[in-house]
Amino acid sequence: MFSLEGRTALVTGTRTGIGRAIAVGLARAGADIVLHGHRDDLAEVEAEVRKEGREAWRWTLDLSEPSRVPGEAEDLLARRQVDILVNNAGIIRRAPAAEHAYADWRAVLDVDLDAVFLLSQAVGRSMIARGSGKIIMIASMLSFQGGVNVAGYAAAKHALAGLTRSLACEWAALNVQVNAIAPGYIATDNTGALREDPDRERAIRQRIPAGRWGTPHDLVGASVFLASPASDYVNGHVLAVDGGWLAR
Repeated sequence: MFSLEGRTALVTGTRTGIGRAIAVGLARAGADIVLHGHRDDLAEVEAEVRKEGREAWRWTLDLSEPSRVPGEAEDLLARRQVDILVNNAGIIRRAPAAEHAYADWRAVLDVDLDAVFLLSQAVGRSMIARGSGKIIMIASMLSFQGGVNVAGYAAAKHALAGLTRSLACEWAALNVQVNAIAPGYIATDNTGALREDPDRERAIRQRIPAGRWGTPHDLVGASVFLASPASDYVNGHVLAVDGGWLAR
């Protein structure tokens, strides 16, 4: 039920952190991987995937230019079938809302929402034509909460949860499952500013029932589940992998 043998997964933002862990985890479960990055600096993660005995291909595209996504995606799909899409790539800009520059707001929505929709749309069409596919969005605790000093990011991640449910409503009957994973507080580059602030880091950690920050590896099991036949009747769900954060 959890085997991904014979499937190809496209994972965005695979150079480091969550995307890298998910890409290698899906390879370990049997999938070949299309590794996305905004620069062609994916040699290390490619080697990790190949070490699992799977094929790996690099796909370079700057998602901060969403208008390029449809054409580039169509070109990729003409060369390679994508059975699983993991929309992981994202950026964050931190500033008090009263000082949050529109350029930063726009930059976050371009990458974290617009590019995600356009890529899901392009890949989704090919999945609909085949009658099968899995799309996994990487949401956030800020898909549920407002956060502090991250108005653009919170807006994008709330919208991503809505997009997940909207696509699921349209595509579930076509055997395309669209779901999301909402990571809790994970030790990645995106949370570096929080972890470098001793008071903020302590306050966050003390609120997590598990008593620790998550690691990118903590997202792998949920990703394999949502990519595999085990989740064929799971549609439009936002799965929190948060150490219990939302339970408190």
